[in-house]
Amino acid sequence: MGISYVTYGTSKAAMNQMTRTTAIEFARHHVRVNAILPGLMKTPMVEHSAGLAASYAKGDVEAMWRARDAQVPMGHMGDAFDVANAALFLASDESKYVTGIELVVDGGITCKAGA
Repeated sequence: MGISYVTYGTSKAAMNQMTRTTAIEFARHHVRVNAILPGLMKTPMVEHSAGLAASYAKGDVEAMWRARDAQVPMGHMGDAFDVANAALFLASDESKYVTGIELVVDGGITCKAGA
């Protein structure tokens, strides 16, 4: 049957709903609440995850990077700077009228998932 994503899906849905309801609750106090939803990211934590590399490419980290890059419509995974830049935008005055959103930073994977 494979891996069950029930707990992941329900907890993510709960966090997204909490983002929206908290944004509504605190908007009158000029507090903005948003969420960043990163996709596949090339990070040291992923690189050093032997189990993850094994599940993709029998432990070959370079093969894992290629396989994960191929999953992303933009052709490559993001990195920590992509997520940091999203956070910087949400923390800046450039987003002063933005609240209650889920900012997806995933190179298009979410769009592809529904196809």
